[in-house]
Parts: sequence; C-alpha cells; structure tokens
Amino acid sequence: MPPISINLLWIDTRSENALELLGQLRRRLSIRGDVLSPASRQRTRQIFGQELTPQEVVERICQDVAQRGLEAVLDYTGRIDGVELTAQTVRIPVEELQEAHRQEVQAAGSAFLEVVRRIRQRIERFQRAILHQDVRIPVEGGWLEQRYRPIRRIGICVPGGAAAYPSTLLMTAVPAQVAGVEEIAVLLPPTQFGAYHPQVLATCWELGLQEVYRLGGAQGVAALAYGVEGIPKVDKIVGPGNLFVTLAKKFVFGEVAIDSLAGPSEIVVVVDDSAPPEYTAMDLLAQAEHAPGASILIGWQDEVLERTMEAVAEALNRLDRGQLARESLEAFGAAVRVRDAREAAELVDWIAPEHLQLAVENPQPLLEQIRYAGAIFVGHQTPVAVGDYAAGPSHVLPTAGTARFASGLTANDFLRAGSVLYFQKEGLAELAPDILHLANVEGLTAHRASVEIRLQR
Repeated sequence: MPPISINLLWIDTRSENALELLGQLRRRLSIRGDVLSPASRQRTRQIFGQELTPQEVVERICQDVAQRGLEAVLDYTGRIDGVELTAQTVRIPVEELQEAHRQEVQAAGSAFLEVVRRIRQRIERFQRAILHQDVRIPVEGGWLEQRYRPIRRIGICVPGGAAAYPSTLLMTAVPAQVAGVEEIAVLLPPTQFGAYHPQVLATCWELGLQEVYRLGGAQGVAALAYGVEGIPKVDKIVGPGNLFVTLAKKFVFGEVAIDSLAGPSEIVVVVDDSAPPEYTAMDLLAQAEHAPGASILIGWQDEVLERTMEAVAEALNRLDRGQLARESLEAFGAAVRVRDAREAAELVDWIAPEHLQLAVENPQPLLEQIRYAGAIFVGHQTPVAVGDYAAGPSHVLPTAGTARFASGLTANDFLRAGSVLYFQKEGLAELAPDILHLANVEGLTAHRASVEIRLQR
C-alpha cells in the first residue's frame, strides 16, 4: 500500500500476526490499558507525591472519601481540579440553573432549547416503546408475575474536560425519567465545559434536573456511591467519563450498581466501493477527535482503503481538533484489509465495537451475520452522529469489546425486576411431588416440611 501522511497501522488478515496486532490495539483501549498522557502521569506525581497507577489513585481516593466524607471530596477537588469548593458551594443553586436557562432564552431565542426539546421527545418515544411491562401468567391454582419497579435514586456522571456534553444529559437522564426514577443527582466537573457551561446548566433546568453538583473524577463517583454530607447515597451510577471515573465505578460496584465500564470511544467502519471516501473519512475522524478515540477501517478492496485514508489525511488539515484526531489515529487507529465481506463480519464480532458503521451497497446480509456491537449504523446516510445526538437510542454504549456481553443504556436499566408468586392449596399440591423430590435430593428437610405441613392440614 502506498505511503500516506498519517502514520497509521495497516493490517492484512492474510498475514500471520494480524489478530495479534489488533489484540494489542484492543488491550490499549480497555480500562486495563491505562491510556494516560505524559501530562496526566506528571500531574499524578505532583498530587500524590509518588508514581501511582490509575487503579492505585482511584483506590486511594475512594477509600479516603469513604472514611472522611465530604472533607475528602472537597480536598481532592481542590488538588486535582484546582477549584476550591465548600459545603455551601459544591451544589449548584437552583437559581443558577434557572438563570442560565433564562439567559439562553434571552440570548438565542430558545433555538438551542428547542433542539433539546425535540431530541428529548425522540428519546422518550423510543425508550417508552421498549420499556418492560409487568407480565402475569396464570398457572394451576395460582399465578406468577414478573414486575418492574424503578430504582429510586441514581447519579449521572457527565464529562466536561475537553468539551461540553448536554447530549449526555439527554441520553442518560431522559431514559431514567421514562423509567420513573424519582431522584436524579448530576455530577458536572468544575470546568468551563461542565459546571460553568451555561448551555449545560440550561439543559439541566429544561430537563427538570435540579440536584446538580460541581464534582467530577473518582471523588465525585465515591461521593455518590458512599453518600457524604449534603450528597445522599445513590442506588446506581451511570454515564461516561475518563479512565479515573471508569475505574472508580468499577471500585464502588457492589456498593451501588453501575451501567458499564466505558473505555475510549471507538468506531469500526466496514466499506466497499460504494462508500464515498469523504463520508468515511469524517466518520473515522468523528471518533478520533475524542482524543483518545479509536477508528478502525475494514474493507476487502485495496483501492477503497487507500482512497479513504487519503481523504482522512486531507480532512485532518481542515478540522479544529485535527491535531488531536491525528494523534488518536496514529495511536489507536487501523486500516484492515480482509479477504471478503464474510471475514469482515467475523472480524467485527471479534472486535465487538462500540459503534459499527456498515457503509456498503447491500448492508442487510452483512448485518444479519454480525452479533456483537454496541450500536449499528446502516447505510451511507446514517453517520454515528445521528445516534450520538438526536435519534432516540442512548449514546452510552459498551466499549473495548464488552459488547460481547453488555448492551447500551436504556430506560430498562433503571428498572429492577422482581417475581411475585401466588398459589392456592390445589396449586401447591400440583407442584408438591417435584418440590419434595428435589428437597430430598438436596437434604433440605425443612424445605420439604414447609410443603408437607400445608398439605396435611
């Protein structure tokens, strides 16, 4: 393949080490990959006075918050974020949220808020359509029921380091509201793109989110998980974040529920000669600009791969975040030449990507072969941005190969299922022989007696 102006990893599945190279790339993108910039590592040494792994940093912070409460949360916020907060200023006043909303209406004539309302309606429509419903099944002498009840209180982590994400508020809070969650606590990092971003605050007010804290990182996750002065404990924590947020969610799991362990954003694009190279280039760069973000191109025609990567190289010069995207591509990107469409489907399942784009002339046969992906975008007119921003399914998706067993966030993730059983005596008598037999096999005599005593009366 000819040289291009990006130092990209080129892989041909006909070579013996193809899967090994892809495996190395996937490991770097997992939460075990410790994807940290040199500046972040230096910052860790400055804060803690020694070289610590991200896992060690998170364990130290979470344990400290569990012991010292809000004092530790505020301490780490000052040391890590450089923002001095108090018990009185850690929560954003309702009046500040309302004022941000009022100013947005005044400054932009509600244009942004109208977008938020339309997207909210689309999310609600999709999430209500897939929401679990109670089911009751009549049986001999009784009935069985599966019922669903919303989790009472949740916490949402919203990123805010390199960009503002009102979309994440929509994609996490609205499904929870559809499910009927009563209390939603929101963490916005104390940055210009988080707790001090007027449109993010205006979105909170528009969605009815009034419990909002100027917190991020592992200390924010720990505050939600353990509960500290002024911040009641939640039952579940959802939402994306950096490596420290992800590792903190992993650490507190069991104390609370979590949605997933998300790594850097990623996309796999499968192309044939029907895919416009300029379309595919922007699709790859849309993930790379997250920095870090992984972009993997798969195709079975050399010329298509080459033209696409030439379009990527050309587009980099026109993007505001072009240099960041280039660094992501060179660190976490790949162009993979497969033998045919069938091998492309097999490779996609092996990668199990967060986002999969099928940019081929006839996507349906390929779609039917693929089992594992967080979300699949079909055809040339369905870029990932459709799902990221506006369509209805949540953009909180499994990454780093976890789509093999995990799913994207939905309203159903805010419900807990429980069974209800009711039997009259004749129904109990119908099941009794099987119950008694198993109780005898297991040697659990009280189980057996609990049935026998009812049948004897």
